[in-house]
Amino acid sequence: MTTPPPSVALDDQLCFALYTASRAMTARYRPMLDEMGLTYPQLLVLMALWEQDDQTVRQLGDRLDLDSGTMSPMLKRLSAIGVVTRERDPHDERSVRIRLTDAGRALEISACSLSEMMIGVLGMDVQQFAQLKQQLELITERVGRPS
Repeated sequence: MTTPPPSVALDDQLCFALYTASRAMTARYRPMLDEMGLTYPQLLVLMALWEQDDQTVRQLGDRLDLDSGTMSPMLKRLSAIGVVTRERDPHDERSVRIRLTDAGRALEISACSLSEMMIGVLGMDVQQFAQLKQQLELITERVGRPS
């Protein structure tokens, strides 16, 4: 296996391809997210809670790879629109627990429609989808490793 030669041409950069692909995906999500009254990062928080409700801010931040400075204001906004509750953990006052409300749980149906729409837009079969996801996870693992 040979590696690509070094280049500074923009179109040769994997990081630029990933950046533009990410922007294109979130732009495609935006109209449906607007209807739901959510931003993309807020949707990610809800997805983590749909997988496992009643998590601490730290657990959510770790799962989404977001720091508390980003998580806290986002969770306050989600609480203000009535999709989550935030309560101090009675066993550990330093910890805040996040739980879905009925309104937050109800948004899962719309989110499934979002997912279905994106799968259709990509036009990939199950194997292609799984391979791309695996490659992206490998990139994240390798780039995220300390040098």
